[in-house]
Amino acid sequence: MLRDRDDAGARLTWLLSPLVAQGDATDAVVLGLPRGGVPVGAAIARGLGLPLDVCVVRKLGAPGNPEYGFGAIGVGGVRVLDEASMRALGVSDDDVARIEARERAVLDDASARYRAAHPRVPLAGRTAIVVDDGIATGGTARAAAHVALAAGAATVIVAAGVAAPDSLHALMKDGSADLALAALIPDHLMAVGQWYLDFSQTPDAEVLRLLRESA
Repeated sequence: MLRDRDDAGARLTWLLSPLVAQGDATDAVVLGLPRGGVPVGAAIARGLGLPLDVCVVRKLGAPGNPEYGFGAIGVGGVRVLDEASMRALGVSDDDVARIEARERAVLDDASARYRAAHPRVPLAGRTAIVVDDGIATGGTARAAAHVALAAGAATVIVAAGVAAPDSLHALMKDGSADLALAALIPDHLMAVGQWYLDFSQTPDAEVLRLLRESA
C-alpha cells in the first residue's frame, strides 16, 4: 500500500534517481497530470531537483458510463482513442465528437487557469517525466505522453504511484513512452484508490499552490 501521494512521489523519486544520477535525464521536466498527479510530481521534482510543470488531459468517458474511458484528449489538439473499447461499447463517431467537444471545453478552461499560475516549461529536446497517481487503462497517460512528444520532448518516461502491468507494457510497446514504471504494479488493478491509505481528492487550489511554489 501507498500511504498517500507524497509517499508515491518519494518511492518514484528513488526509482528515477539512477536515471538522473547517470545523466540520462539531467534535462528532465516533471509533468504532473491534474489533479492527483501534480502532488506526486511535485514530490519527484523536489527530490530530484527538477522543474515541475502540468500536463492537462481529459478522459473521454463512454455514453452512459463516463467512468469507462474509450480515449483521452490533451492540450494542443492531442486525441488518442481505444478503437477496441469503442467497438465494444458501441461508441459512434457522433458520440466521440459530442463528448470530445464537452471535455475539450473543460480542458481549455483548466489549462488557462493553470497557465495563469505557472508558465509553460519548454520541452524541446528534453526528457519529459509524465506523472500520475495511478494508471488503470492508460488512456490519459498516453494522451499526456503524446502532448510531450508534440512539444518536442526527446524522451518520455511515464511514472505512476500504482499501475496495471499491461498498461505499462502497452505504453512502451506502442511508442508512447520510452520507459513506463510504477511504485506498485499489482497483478489485478480494479481501482487506483484501493492501493492508497489516503486517496482523498486533490483540490484545484492545491494544484495551483504547488505550481506557484515550483515557479
